[in-house]
Amino acid sequence: MALGVEPVRFNRDVRPILSDNCFECHGPDAAKRKADLKLDTGELSQAVVVAGRPGESELFQRITHTDPDERMPPTNSGRALTPANIETLRAWIEQGGEWGKHWAFIPPKRPAIPAVKDAAWSSGGIDRFVLAKLQQAGLQPSLPADRETLLRRVAFDLTGLPPTPREIDAFLADTASGAYERVVDRLLASPRYGERMAMDWLDAARYADSHGYSLDRRRVMWPWRDWVIRAFNDNMPFDQFALEQLAGDLLPDATLAQKVATGFNRNHSIQSEGGVINEEYRVETVVDRVETTSAVFLGLTFGCARCHDHKYDPISQREFYEFYALFNNVPETAHVGNADKLADKPFVKVPSAAQREQMERQRAEIAVLEKKPEAENQLKVARKALAALGQAVPTAMVMGELSPARKTFVLSRGQYDQPGDDEVDAGLPLALGRWPAGVPRNRLGLAKWLVSGANPLTARVTVNRLWQMHFGTGIVRSVEDFGAQGEWPTHPALIDWLADEFVRGGWNRKAMHKLIVMSTTYRQSSRVTPALLEADPANRLLARGSRFRLHAEMIRDHALSTSGLLVGWLGGESVRPYQPPGLWDDVVYENVPRFVQDHGDKLYRRSLYTYWKRSVPPPNMQAFDAPSREVCVLTRAKTNTPLAALVLMNDPTFVEASRKLAGRVLRDGGATTESRLTLLHRLVCGRRPTERELGLLRGALADFQASFSAKPAAALRLLAVGESPRDEAFDLEELAAYASLANAVLGIDEAITRN
Repeated sequence: MALGVEPVRFNRDVRPILSDNCFECHGPDAAKRKADLKLDTGELSQAVVVAGRPGESELFQRITHTDPDERMPPTNSGRALTPANIETLRAWIEQGGEWGKHWAFIPPKRPAIPAVKDAAWSSGGIDRFVLAKLQQAGLQPSLPADRETLLRRVAFDLTGLPPTPREIDAFLADTASGAYERVVDRLLASPRYGERMAMDWLDAARYADSHGYSLDRRRVMWPWRDWVIRAFNDNMPFDQFALEQLAGDLLPDATLAQKVATGFNRNHSIQSEGGVINEEYRVETVVDRVETTSAVFLGLTFGCARCHDHKYDPISQREFYEFYALFNNVPETAHVGNADKLADKPFVKVPSAAQREQMERQRAEIAVLEKKPEAENQLKVARKALAALGQAVPTAMVMGELSPARKTFVLSRGQYDQPGDDEVDAGLPLALGRWPAGVPRNRLGLAKWLVSGANPLTARVTVNRLWQMHFGTGIVRSVEDFGAQGEWPTHPALIDWLADEFVRGGWNRKAMHKLIVMSTTYRQSSRVTPALLEADPANRLLARGSRFRLHAEMIRDHALSTSGLLVGWLGGESVRPYQPPGLWDDVVYENVPRFVQDHGDKLYRRSLYTYWKRSVPPPNMQAFDAPSREVCVLTRAKTNTPLAALVLMNDPTFVEASRKLAGRVLRDGGATTESRLTLLHRLVCGRRPTERELGLLRGALADFQASFSAKPAAALRLLAVGESPRDEAFDLEELAAYASLANAVLGIDEAITRN
């Protein structure tokens, strides 16, 4: 090997080539395997590779064969190796042809922190791993982000909301050592932290307020959402967080909260129309649980093995149904016609503290009346009142376990009505490990294995998603797929070090967030030079800070927060803010309730609490790529369309927020135009405007003022949008001009971007 040439690594360089081009015919799927050749295991090196001798290796002979009928992959496969692929395989064989188990299936071991030049830049382990990679690539890290940008960045990342001018001023004035760390600690302690973290978890758990499918009736699952927010705010260790959601009902003396937690796997869609087959949709529900659980905790595509052995990963169809058996024992009915309460079973009632107090008082009154024979009529009234209180208590769908367990069979081609002859027991794919000794063979045993040292995936998969939250992209970009078709990690040693840190630290998520945001890597400026853009256009090596558009919910919450409209109380039932009239009419049947808008404070709650109808997700958030929540989503798409700009300009939420923001600027911004425009820019962008930006704002304001002076009726129409009252203290035309300017600023790229 030439001096300075990095050796070919099987997992990083070779396996992806084989997976993309060879595994379909020579991979894990035994039924489709050709020539009895299996290239996904160590048999490869013995069957078709002669170590050190590419010319004598059948693998290399076949991929370079001059006869099209003999060359691999076949011409009619639609696949073809590039010259670079062939050279990689040649070099790999020449260097020994060593085969290795897929990296993600090997339990992580704590790597040594690398030595680097100019170590003063590094503030900890993360920075050492990143800097080592940068130096290897001949790159240098960027300068630190300015303090205003950094504060806005970390505030959105940890709370989903922008910092206030007062918080910005306090941070800028705090020049003592540890100022930034104090900000991080404050944000992590905020109740807004739990709401921010819940946003991503609701996507993963496919949370919605309706059942889905064509009827798409209302369901009550918000008590589970409240449990999630509390768990994040309480910093429940992730291993316990996972265990209670997967198997809280199976814990000894399970509490009501632990049962509510299992709603994670009852968030699936439910088919409740007439004319469908119950068993068909019950099977779909169980498959959904398998796919969701495997994606969220293992980062694997188990669903690919439902109908046949997995094409790329070592998961057989039989192993799929062994895993399926763990979720096949819920005493549920998938199809019940139009009887929604039956579709919700099993469920529990989840009274609020106030409701519990009311019912306790009512029971005490009944106990007194029962001792008084003459109070029979009063007793009837009291009992009726207690029953009414019980009816008002919200329910939450939960998991349950049949006894004896429902039998599970391999389903031919995944069809609900084609079970095979052999019953399968609950279990794990052999490639991931054996069922642990001393734990029950049920969901509780699975949950304990998932967060044990024997499982190579959960810690890696979890820290990778936390990394994605702060950098826009995971260390493994394919956060939902750590299998053979997933992407090789940009920093393999770093993800293993983070996974080890996470477990050593007691699965402490707040500590992991703090570790990441305190790193120098995280605090870099996101400014990009032409040289950096050419060397690393996607910023995978992290030579600069990450820049990406805010989540849909954050964009709406940002507008509500800066305008002063945001209502901050935590938890509770989902709300119905503004929505285009008649939007539900085309997707619901006559006997299904239509959309009825809420009023008052409910219009201004955080977007996390917006009623989520699967067939018609909130349109102003769907325009910014919020998912429908019909299935588990671990990475949101990021698109850029004119529709998004139209939402920012015309949606009642943003128009109303703009006029309230205008009132705030006129009230609190001082007497001069410059001070008002400065406050507007600080509220929206988190920093003072430059002189050029001030000039642009002045010019736009003058144009709006001239327009509304000529057309005062247009000003009145603009200021009539939304239910919050207009502040009569301000001149109509001036307020309208500032409202239009505020609307424009709320829609600029910087306003909806996390820099």
